[in-house]
Amino acid sequence: MPLKAVLFDMDGVIVDTEPLHRKAYFRMFEDFGLEVSEEMYTTFTGASTKKVCITLVERFQIDETHETLAAIKRNYFKHYFDTDPDFGLIPGVKNLIKNYYDNGLKLILASSAHMNTINWVFEKFDLEKYFLGKISGADLQESKPHPEIFITAAEMAGEQKENCMVIEDSTNGIKAAYAAGIFCVAYQSAHSKSQIYDRAGLLVSDFSDIEFEKIEKYF
Repeated sequence: MPLKAVLFDMDGVIVDTEPLHRKAYFRMFEDFGLEVSEEMYTTFTGASTKKVCITLVERFQIDETHETLAAIKRNYFKHYFDTDPDFGLIPGVKNLIKNYYDNGLKLILASSAHMNTINWVFEKFDLEKYFLGKISGADLQESKPHPEIFITAAEMAGEQKENCMVIEDSTNGIKAAYAAGIFCVAYQSAHSKSQIYDRAGLLVSDFSDIEFEKIEKYF
């Protein structure tokens, strides 16, 4: 079955927003006096802000809604998004996106990020023209590691899951792709700490290793 569609995660795959999310989350934790351990924070990787904030409200019995926490975190995030000098595309990803696009693959963005954040990224780095569609996990019923986002993305591409591939960097995202029955490439970046890749079909740390000419043999 030939490869026809690629379903991209965004955080840690297209842009390295994890350091920005981290700064924003810890500013928000500070505002509410929350003691969040590194161990707990690692479990949030790949989950939507909504899911994380619901967890925090329940865990710490906070007398605020999860929407309030999420809004404060997003304000901090937007500040860092606009001002952090180290924020940019993951090395090699723009070339990979162009390579897939030029070879006629359908590209779908399937991210746990809020649609506002997705749109900011696409505008900042001029990605809109390459992608057939965008899905925000914040708009779905379930969050990764549930497979809903990738099942929805394959449907949006109009392709059978056997003809699709997911590119992910987090344990939750890889589990979601595996549960959806879609071949998953795990990208291991310098910021991918404590993530588990055993459910991925392939592990890479350089995007040039999965250009169309090299990846099609897996399908």
